[in-house]
Amino acid sequence: MNPATPLPTVIVYTSALLPYSETFIKSQALALRSWHAVLVGERVLRDGLPLTGLEIMTLLPDDAPPWQRLVFRLARRWGRPHPGVLRRLRSLGAELVHAHFGPSAIDIWPYARKLGLPMLVTLHGYDINIQRTWWESGQGGRRQRSYPAKLLQLTRESDVHFIAVSEAIASRAVAYGIPRDKISLHYIGVDTALFAPSVASTGPRAKRVLFVGRLVEKKGATYLLQAFARVRMRVPDAELVIVGDGPLRAQLEQQAVDLGIAPIFTGALPGECIRYEMAKARVLCLPSVTASNGDAEGLGLVLLEAQASGLPVVTSARGGAEEAILHGSSGFRHGEMDVATLEEHIVAILADDLLFERLSACGVNYVGKNFDLFRQSEKLSAIYAEMSQDAKRP
Repeated sequence: MNPATPLPTVIVYTSALLPYSETFIKSQALALRSWHAVLVGERVLRDGLPLTGLEIMTLLPDDAPPWQRLVFRLARRWGRPHPGVLRRLRSLGAELVHAHFGPSAIDIWPYARKLGLPMLVTLHGYDINIQRTWWESGQGGRRQRSYPAKLLQLTRESDVHFIAVSEAIASRAVAYGIPRDKISLHYIGVDTALFAPSVASTGPRAKRVLFVGRLVEKKGATYLLQAFARVRMRVPDAELVIVGDGPLRAQLEQQAVDLGIAPIFTGALPGECIRYEMAKARVLCLPSVTASNGDAEGLGLVLLEAQASGLPVVTSARGGAEEAILHGSSGFRHGEMDVATLEEHIVAILADDLLFERLSACGVNYVGKNFDLFRQSEKLSAIYAEMSQDAKRP
């Protein structure tokens, strides 16, 4: 492309801009080289992720009067575009809409359709794993009761295509009713220059176990606490650091007291602090499970970030255990809720320096070859280009 030629624009849409748990959306948008991304959402979170370096737009201007916001909500309920929002989106001159998460895709589709733009929908996990009956019973909110039916309606639109972030998500999407030929597998990837072994990583590490994730059922932190209590009986100087926050934090803190262990609960941390924790840890554990409503891990991006940083991983994440690690080479996988095997894997890595070094080196190499953010973004750009060209054909 001629340097003087402006890049084509893609609207990257998600409802809220942006919780820290969705750093991957920012990273992916910034990594694009042949497309200009405009991050669009219904609102900007007051305590959310810094959006430096990105062009952003909210559907309504910040000073929109209450009556206009009411009209917007009513239009959304009826599945119709709000005229003012439509004008704002049209002004971007975009060629494509890329929606992250199924519910966000439902909300932005009336605008993409009215503007004549193709839409790409990335399915990440909860949006396709949670049981249809959970949505339809209103547990996700009254407005989302029709989500499963509307998601399947989108599959009948010729200008809509889906991305699955792992083979596990692709398989689940097919089981949900999305035709396989409308799904592309695409890994988001990690910035291997940002997540890389650091000076702090050299030499023997403390016997520190690290968990990074929201404190919700599917992340399985309760099983890590159980395993760690057993680990401490065999490795008395082992430490456990739990990074993240969520509705289960108080329950997990009480569980730790009951088990007689004293993990460090840091709460949510910004990216640079997480990288620092990875540089100090000996093993990262993501003992994910399938939640009671069906929600499950799509891939577990933190698994890739850890390996890129030279940190071996132990996981039961549904997608990550099969695709994001090399079992026995860059980490270990175990079955959901299998506390005994989780314990054994942790102890093995804590106790064996040579094993740690071998897993560490393999993980860095594996992620660099298969999950580099910029290589993955080139693949995403190719998907964008194909969709845009197909939409322009008569």
